[in-house]
Amino acid sequence: MSEMIFYERVVVLNDKTHGGLRVRPASSFAYAARTNSVPLLSSEFFEAAREYPIVFARGEAGPVAAALLGLREAENLFVDRDGKWDARYVPAFVRRYPFVPGKGPQGELLVCIDEASSCFDAGEGEALFQEGKPTPQLEHAMKFLAEFHQAAAITETLGRRLQDLGVLRQADSVAQLTDGTQFRLNGLNVVDESKLRALDRDVVQELFASGGLAVIYAHLMSLGNLAGLVDRLSDRSAI
Repeated sequence: MSEMIFYERVVVLNDKTHGGLRVRPASSFAYAARTNSVPLLSSEFFEAAREYPIVFARGEAGPVAAALLGLREAENLFVDRDGKWDARYVPAFVRRYPFVPGKGPQGELLVCIDEASSCFDAGEGEALFQEGKPTPQLEHAMKFLAEFHQAAAITETLGRRLQDLGVLRQADSVAQLTDGTQFRLNGLNVVDESKLRALDRDVVQELFASGGLAVIYAHLMSLGNLAGLVDRLSDRSAI
């Protein structure tokens, strides 16, 4: 799963090139309307589990936790025709736009932006730099990205741990619309409850102590939201 979903032209932010740039909040979520899943932080599982199915997709470094937003390619069932997000909780991956963390030559965290985003303008919005230094607006964005980057590393560790423990299995769910159309979930993994229950007591204690066990159960509970996705797609298809 790419870190650059819905980002068009990502560049490193700097005061020389972008000294006069201003930023304003996105007027809609239309930029996320064509993605059917987004990476999710483990710290978000409890909020996200109330609305989205949480699954594990294949990533370069191991399983990637993701919120499932749609059943068809290039379709987000939580963004309506007016660009509004139809859910109480919006994943941090979506909220961080138009900013995105990057890595420098030495592995340092870089602040990057999508230059193609309509959020940036030379005349309207909050300034990003003042006399060559970050404004409070930019410092807030930098803090958000740093926290996101740190939380993403923790989430990646959990995904690899679940893989190493052998408790992930390929999702075999089939979603069926009211008109009989079927959708099969491919390339996605979920925790196998039977394998989870078979873990050694010491491993379970380790997961409990680290908070991982609670996150796993939030994931398992979230899978009930698949039926809600089917309902959303049926409603959209009927329009």
